[in-house]
Amino acid sequence: MAKRDREKSIQAKRKEKEEKRVIRKNVKDVRGTTPEGEDPDLAGLQWGPQAPLF
Repeated sequence: MAKRDREKSIQAKRKEKEEKRVIRKNVKDVRGTTPEGEDPDLAGLQWGPQAPLF
């Protein structure tokens, strides 16, 4: 019985992981749309002197 329970829990974990992979892939596809020619690391940066933090 213990082996059967263990196998079921392993299968459940595999299923959860696969579902999470699908969700991450879908989110990545939606989020990955950046304008052509714009570097996503530099998007939204302001050039020049920065405002004080305090």
